[in-house]
Amino acid sequence: MADTTAILVPVDGSENSDRAVKYAVGLAKAVPGTVLHLLNVQASVGSLVTMFVPKANVDAHHREEGEKALASAVKICADAGVDTKTHISVGRPGPVVAEFARRLGAKSLAVGTRGHTGVGGSLLGSVAQDIVANVDVPVCLVK
Repeated sequence: MADTTAILVPVDGSENSDRAVKYAVGLAKAVPGTVLHLLNVQASVGSLVTMFVPKANVDAHHREEGEKALASAVKICADAGVDTKTHISVGRPGPVVAEFARRLGAKSLAVGTRGHTGVGGSLLGSVAQDIVANVDVPVCLVK
């Protein structure tokens, strides 16, 4: 059964990310049947690493780091009683988020303006810019 309304929230464990989750929780509570999809995108490791580290170890590392990044967002959603699904992927955030949004049939995204990779003083972080440039659904930028 497809989600009535899917909202995708890319998360990295930062305070801005948590604010985006809280905003999305408010939307989800206002629209019955909404499911929040929390997505953490891990950076790919270089080919040099994969030459020396078994794929299973790299996959386990991505899963562990992804779960850490998702933990706060999962707690926020659980405390609010909102239906939530978590996802961990690997790659460049913009294209990965765009593909997830397409596959889920997401109606919108809530994205923190700056996360762990943000450069101090910039209005919009590079990851948020990458996501906005790649998706074709409405994006709410949460500061």
